[in-house]
Amino acid sequence: MNMRFQHKVAVVTGAAQGIGRRVAERLGQEGAQLVLVDRSPLVHERGDAGARETDVLTLTADLEQFAECQRVMAAAVERFGRLDILINNVGGTIWAKPFEHYQASEIEAEVRRSLFPTLWCCHAALPQMLEQGAGAIVNVSSIATRSINRVPYGAAKGGVNALTACLAFETAERGIRVNATAPGGTEAPPRRIPRNAAVQTEQEKIWYQQIVDQTLSSSQMKRYGTMNEQAGAILFLASDDAAYITGVTLPVGGGDQG
Repeated sequence: MNMRFQHKVAVVTGAAQGIGRRVAERLGQEGAQLVLVDRSPLVHERGDAGARETDVLTLTADLEQFAECQRVMAAAVERFGRLDILINNVGGTIWAKPFEHYQASEIEAEVRRSLFPTLWCCHAALPQMLEQGAGAIVNVSSIATRSINRVPYGAAKGGVNALTACLAFETAERGIRVNATAPGGTEAPPRRIPRNAAVQTEQEKIWYQQIVDQTLSSSQMKRYGTMNEQAGAILFLASDDAAYITGVTLPVGGGDQG
């Protein structure tokens, strides 16, 4: 087993389900000490996440609030003494429809969900990483920055890309690497807690299918990716294998550049 993350402390947000959970499992298998964060109590269900129980801290937090992000980073340092890796995985489309059908409140909610947790967590983690003189941040963006029926989400993820590039410029000479992946369509089990609990109308189902069709069409491989394919790219950028890489947003969409 490759132990790239032995003696490393990694915070993973959005760790209860999907890509975040798979990233946490693989980090644990490769020796990391883990701080797993989600707004859902599901994050507590598998505290081992591939690691020893003593090497895992699970926290529930609303990362759309800066104070909560500060609390998480402080808890990580209190428990493990340092903070080496931050995986910002919170985000996801809440509604899927043409832009003219969004309400103003929905646009604001999309940006709060898919930009602010990453922005706030970077800001909260940075003082500790700068004090150490080392750290790796991987932000999970999306190829939806060029897509249909999710303009507010795409705009939020475009902000994540800009944050990644600008923060990398500011911190590279101080030992911090900041990169992002931009996942394409990804096969995953049904979410146990959906982002939008409302029952889809027939029209909303059509709009969502348009996203699926466009995603497959834009991918040169003409398929969705797997969670392991997404996690592999994230772990590479978080690891010392990528020690000379910063400021990059890596598309992971089967050839779709986003």
